[in-house]
Amino acid sequence: MSLHDNRYLRYFKGHKTRVVALEMSPVDDTFMSASLDNTIRLWDLRTNACQGLIRVSGRAAVAYDPQGLVFAATTDSSQIKLYDQRSYDKGPFTTFVVSPADKPAAAEWTGMKFSPDGKYLLLTMAHPRILLMDSYEGRIVQSYSSFSNSKGAALEATFSPDGQFVLSGSDDGTIHVWETVSGRPVTTFKGHPGPVRCLAFNPNRMTFASACTKLGLWLPASLAPKKGGVASSAAASATPSSPHGDRTLPSAAAAPVAMDTSAG
Repeated sequence: MSLHDNRYLRYFKGHKTRVVALEMSPVDDTFMSASLDNTIRLWDLRTNACQGLIRVSGRAAVAYDPQGLVFAATTDSSQIKLYDQRSYDKGPFTTFVVSPADKPAAAEWTGMKFSPDGKYLLLTMAHPRILLMDSYEGRIVQSYSSFSNSKGAALEATFSPDGQFVLSGSDDGTIHVWETVSGRPVTTFKGHPGPVRCLAFNPNRMTFASACTKLGLWLPASLAPKKGGVASSAAASATPSSPHGDRTLPSAAAAPVAMDTSAG
């Protein structure tokens, strides 16, 4: 779609059922899609012809690394496969297996993201748990579970641009924030009337958007760490940020700017 004049430029046809994942390459005009038809397709924005096809088992999630050289794909209920973008047709060069202790077998994968430095993979599932995986060794190094997902919805999680924080939507309308490596809860943002299914950071500024049936745009503010525990959300300022080292997050005290998206 052209954002300049709000019109569709090209349609990409090939999947037989609902598309559940889209991922744009960070370096060029290629992208990936995953569908409930058990396929992942590779595309180029300059043509509507499919450029490649990978067959998977079960619902898939896909993600490019920050350099666009490697992409990851989930298969069945427990595997993460890494592919070389230049030779994906030869199959994955690495496969990681997630143990049942970390992920219930019945919980489908719903999303995946590389950290900004490419060191970690953030894995979401239809379950109230998010996993942080070492993308080189396949080890689960952290999990986050202090959020609600009672109905097994596809709730998005993401990294902050500096990679120091993980954010996730919750089915109670809140957004939860943890320190990436330690897993320490940092704060909770409130303001949505329904489950927060989408989160996206501005790659250049410390602001982010969140969505349920309404779109929230969160403005930056300083969130300084406090001694002996979690910083209070009420202490966070709603004014523009003044960085405290690298630890800068949108204010939990500020309500998001809301736009109704239910009609579309």
